[in-house]
Amino acid sequence: MEAGRQDYDLLVIGGGSGGLACAKEAAQLGKKVAVVDYVEPSPQGTRWGLGGTCVNVGCIPKKLMHQAALLGGMIQDAPHYGWAIQPVLHDWRTMAEAVQNHVKSLNWGHRVQLQDRKVKYFNIKAGFVNEHTVCGVAKDGKETLLSAEHIVIATGGRPRYPTHIEGALEYGITSDDIFWLKESPGKTLVVGASYVALECAGFLTGLGLDTTVMIRSIPLRGFDQQMSSLVTEYMASQGTRFLRGCTPSRVRRRPDGQLQVTWEDLTSGKEDMGTFNTVLWATGRIPETRSLNLEKAGVNVNPNSQKILVDAQETTSIPHIYAIGDVAEGRPELTPTAIMAGKLLAQRLCGQSSDVMDYDNVPTTVFTPLEYGCVGLSEEEAVARHGEEHVEVYHAYYKPLEFTVAERDASQCYIKMVCLRKPPQLVLGLHFLGPNAGEVTQGFALGIKCGASYVQVMRTVGIHPTCAEEVAKLRISKRSGLDPTVTGC
Repeated sequence: MEAGRQDYDLLVIGGGSGGLACAKEAAQLGKKVAVVDYVEPSPQGTRWGLGGTCVNVGCIPKKLMHQAALLGGMIQDAPHYGWAIQPVLHDWRTMAEAVQNHVKSLNWGHRVQLQDRKVKYFNIKAGFVNEHTVCGVAKDGKETLLSAEHIVIATGGRPRYPTHIEGALEYGITSDDIFWLKESPGKTLVVGASYVALECAGFLTGLGLDTTVMIRSIPLRGFDQQMSSLVTEYMASQGTRFLRGCTPSRVRRRPDGQLQVTWEDLTSGKEDMGTFNTVLWATGRIPETRSLNLEKAGVNVNPNSQKILVDAQETTSIPHIYAIGDVAEGRPELTPTAIMAGKLLAQRLCGQSSDVMDYDNVPTTVFTPLEYGCVGLSEEEAVARHGEEHVEVYHAYYKPLEFTVAERDASQCYIKMVCLRKPPQLVLGLHFLGPNAGEVTQGFALGIKCGASYVQVMRTVGIHPTCAEEVAKLRISKRSGLDPTVTGC
């Protein structure tokens, strides 16, 4: 052990979105802060720098690859608008290199920011020794002891490998690897029904790759199920194949290098098989708590999820140890919530504020080929909470103007607003499926956070001609049974 323990006001374990936000805020408010971050290489050997999942193997590279796929769609639209375009081919290598270079620049930026704010950064793997001390092990095996008055755990999660499936670990990759591939993944099987599965399958199809998604039960569990169905319908119409009610049993490598996947159809009980170049597991995530030796600090976890139990103040079972972001039980697994929770926690620790994070009405967007943005309750949650007779749902199918000239199919472009039925009809949830869903949802999220009613939304003047304006024109309720298809302006 290295002698001379280093003492800090705040030690943050995990250099992802939440941890970095918390550390930088506390340092700016005058605390002596250290950040410990260590990336265990994926089973396939992929490794990355500081910044956590979102920056390296999540939102950032995902959105850039989604954008690459959208550009392909725009190129197909272009001739309708008078652009004479030669046949175009997508080059994975060029895209991957550009995305990876951007991510590396973000890694560097985070290191510079920590230096600027006098935050000490340790690239070591940390585990608790006692409730105030952690021991960090560097790549070369050197150990460092760090002690702090307050400790924040922000270690996030990693993709789950279905280790019970033969060949899953040897031959499969996860979202930890897909964004760092140097060569095209080729014909790909995506196993899972999460937003990670659908987003990856969506951009792979959009880049011209033969892509199949294998779903055991339902797509986008936890999201509004009517919206989820429309998301997968659009993906299927764009060429993504779906194998529903199926679960893989083994993966083997054939002599020609291709992967032979065997799966079971759960309805018929029959076995089937297919060959792919790449198998991508997207079957959920596991919190990074196992190597932290939490029991030595007395920090309690949920035995099922392995997530850390926290209260509204983000405090664990030990009063000076906190957990934020994906590693904490009952929190949305979203970068912006982790960032805000981290900043607010730092402000409370520094006596700047007593505000706690509000996890209600958090907006989010799924970047599938047709984007799905939502804020507030799904229709199912609203009915469960308030009863069907107390809920009014306004909805519309619409056609984005940019789809008209390009003769694009807009069958799945759809919006619904879930409201309380009693006037003034408080908005409980908004669901938007269409281009730029994130940009649209962000704007309306403020109104819903401020307690907007249906009446107020109807008094909001739309910006013409946009897709967002359709939200301010939702006149037809599901209860009325009238046709919700919008015709031109």
